[in-house]
Amino acid sequence: MIKIKNIVKRYPGMERPAVDNLSLEINEGETCVFLGPSGCGKTTTLKMINRIIEPTSGEICVNGKNIMDQNPDELRKGIGYVIQKVGLFPHLTVYDNIATVPRLLKWNENKINKRVNELLEMVGLVPEENNSKYPNALSGGQRQRVGVARALAGNPPSMLMDEPFSAVDPVTRTQLQNEFLKIQKKLKKTICFVTHDIDEAIKMGDRIAIINEGSLVQYDTPENILLNPANEFVEDFVGPDRSLKVLSLINIKSIMKENIKNKESNCYSVPLDATLREAIAKMLECNTNSVSVVDDKNSLVGSVDMRDIQKYIGRAYDENGQEEKSDINVSN
Repeated sequence: MIKIKNIVKRYPGMERPAVDNLSLEINEGETCVFLGPSGCGKTTTLKMINRIIEPTSGEICVNGKNIMDQNPDELRKGIGYVIQKVGLFPHLTVYDNIATVPRLLKWNENKINKRVNELLEMVGLVPEENNSKYPNALSGGQRQRVGVARALAGNPPSMLMDEPFSAVDPVTRTQLQNEFLKIQKKLKKTICFVTHDIDEAIKMGDRIAIINEGSLVQYDTPENILLNPANEFVEDFVGPDRSLKVLSLINIKSIMKENIKNKESNCYSVPLDATLREAIAKMLECNTNSVSVVDDKNSLVGSVDMRDIQKYIGRAYDENGQEEKSDINVSN
């Protein structure tokens, strides 16, 4: 667990603190996304957790220990760190980059070899093809994968990720996000993740900390932030299409009508793990008001209807005291 209590960071000559009396707790195994405009203090907060930047006042505890009571180098060995430009050592091979922290931890080479190969496979890179390559021989997406593998190498309980996927193209970014979500589902690390992209925050975070001018504005689940923004700043920051963003959080199983009679799926189908937003996209693509739902064997398991989606969103806003209603519509 990471606990941040009344943290302040002041720089000489600044009118206001870069981080101003910020407090929050990140539960073990959760991903907390720091979200806000440029210069709001989210990266400064992240860097204070592993003492790259020293706080002016306040307290940060990682796994129950105050960071200021620990040797900075020892502290960082237990915290994985992934940055936007990856930061791989250019003179080291992929293998040696990933092996850096395990060697600092004095693991034996057999254990290191097993760990490096395991991590490369986990991030979608073939060990035999990539172990001996240098960073300049990799694509941007491959370097980012190696960066994630290196951060995980020492099996740290906590990870800091500073806009880790923003420097790659949109397709690769989506692939990296999906791969990391699969890894996190398996490993359950405690993660602080910085982004200024609301869609990425919704997708990656268990909870979102919205920060503005160094202060915490709202700290909640993605769904609650979208349905019940704390103030006008949050409402403006998440954007006018909050209804559609909420749909990306909801699996179609929530409203799917089961169908066990007809095992033939039609061409208007979505997989069982799709979101309501993906179901709507398929309806728009096919100019229809309903789609079939199929399992991984392409067998029909149910269907989703636009009217049910509209009812679901209407109920969600009513339960959160909102006047806004979904105006989603598909016409044949």
